[in-house]
Amino acid sequence: MKITRREVQHVANLARLRFNELEMERFTHQLNAILAYIDKLNELDTSRVEPTYHVLDLVNVFREDGIRPSLPREIALANAPERADGFFKVPRIVE
Repeated sequence: MKITRREVQHVANLARLRFNELEMERFTHQLNAILAYIDKLNELDTSRVEPTYHVLDLVNVFREDGIRPSLPREIALANAPERADGFFKVPRIVE
């Protein structure tokens, strides 16, 4: 399969891009090189290769989810510039 200059121009128009003649020639050549490489990859026998979403066998390591005591309110509010009734006091932003 080969990409023509007309097809490159069509895609450029769809993407609202403008290319000069040199860029059109360069992109046509580059896209054809990419398609040639894909054709080469399609020649490989992958019938015995299992589909995978990642090449490495990664496993997430999670810690056990357990109940722990939370931060005491006084320590959490220790550096608060203002507090009211045991909560952070912030400027009102909604009228």
